[in-house]
Amino acid sequence: MTLIVASRPNVYTGSPLDRAAEKREDAAFIAAALADPLALFAPVWRSRNLMRGKAEGRPEAVFLTHEAAEAVRMSGGPWAFLGLQGGVPLFTVDVSAADDPLPLLPEGLGEFVDLRAVPGLLNGEEASIMAHARGLMHWRSRHKFCGICGTACEARSAGHVMFCTGCNTQHFPRTDPAVIMLVHSGDRALLGHSARFPGSNMYSTLAGFVEPGESLEEAVAREVFEEAGVRVGRVHYHSSQPWPFPASIMLGFYAEATTEEITIDPGELVDARWFSRDQLRNPRDHGFLLPRGDSIASRLIADWLAAG
Repeated sequence: MTLIVASRPNVYTGSPLDRAAEKREDAAFIAAALADPLALFAPVWRSRNLMRGKAEGRPEAVFLTHEAAEAVRMSGGPWAFLGLQGGVPLFTVDVSAADDPLPLLPEGLGEFVDLRAVPGLLNGEEASIMAHARGLMHWRSRHKFCGICGTACEARSAGHVMFCTGCNTQHFPRTDPAVIMLVHSGDRALLGHSARFPGSNMYSTLAGFVEPGESLEEAVAREVFEEAGVRVGRVHYHSSQPWPFPASIMLGFYAEATTEEITIDPGELVDARWFSRDQLRNPRDHGFLLPRGDSIASRLIADWLAAG
């Protein structure tokens, strides 16, 4: 199997931030950073990010200045230190408690938009920061109470630890590892139409979550067999992509099929097929769609085609 390398970074990677993790426990540093008039804030409202220019097809991330952020910070929502950008502190703040947060902000700043509504259109560094903020605030919103004893937790480490006030357990941000793989045999690739794609004729790479006690390669082989009944042999890594929808890290692989007969799991797939390179280069001509351009699935397919 020819080694295929990633042609360029995946969307939501390439963050410009120095996460400055060593500063999170420094209360004086964090207090000074919060008070810094140059500090910027990336607000999140119900898993949406603040942007402008979406209607024109040119979305841009909007970061609140220290002054503009005061109103939303005073609403008492969760916040966290994301890091430093060129020495400037950058925070995120969750404003989901407000039914409509826009009246709290200066007029005309923008609107809260789901990142998935602007696939591949945001500046790469901005998209990475927006994904970072979205993912961290999603975790915070779902870990208000201890999963061990049920006691309320309090935020520590500048928003990166939820500390149980009952049993003293520290809870850290969750990221669920998921393998995503393009299975190929000769000049054909295996794609599936998922039950999660209602009303669409999109076919994509297979994917699934890694189970406890399982290597990534074992997860690739298991998921492919469970979903499509195909056995795979050699597996090699391509790239990874943070996917905060809601809280995954996608680990991309290529897998060489050792069998080709397909037997789908109807609970996971509606259909699965082997596609030729020509079909994948001209999907609309053959009556199907490929994954959106900001996904690692799209990158796996594109790089495999380029290598053929």
